[in-house]
Amino acid sequence: MATIQSTRPDQMLVGQELLDKARALSNRREDEIARGCGYVGPSGRVLKKSFYKALVEAKGYTLPSMSTGGGGPRGRQAEFRTRVHGNGNLLIGHAYTRRLGLEPGQEFRIELHKDSGSISLLPLDQSGDANSASNRSDEAS
Repeated sequence: MATIQSTRPDQMLVGQELLDKARALSNRREDEIARGCGYVGPSGRVLKKSFYKALVEAKGYTLPSMSTGGGGPRGRQAEFRTRVHGNGNLLIGHAYTRRLGLEPGQEFRIELHKDSGSISLLPLDQSGDANSASNRSDEAS
């Protein structure tokens, strides 16, 4: 089967133009319809979610926005949740480390609080000593 190319590869169709093109390609696979309507990312990946959203909006339905303040979609958001993996590891993702300003190579002492089930990360300085705020406040007094 031939690959479908969008008539205007730089623009995603919307509204009636999208509905007409999708209807004309309705005998094709969903990926091919989306691609034919211009819903392809810079890497060549088909943007199905954007395509489906545009189809629903073209049909006249208004979808509740996931954005705040009308600034557009925010993409994937940190959930402040994690789980212990099958191998016993606990992963803290990039969204959290970036938010805390942590850099690759930084080292921490892990402090376990069994009573509350929480974990604290205490930054280590070059000598390997924990630089927690509580240690600094103890030294200052």
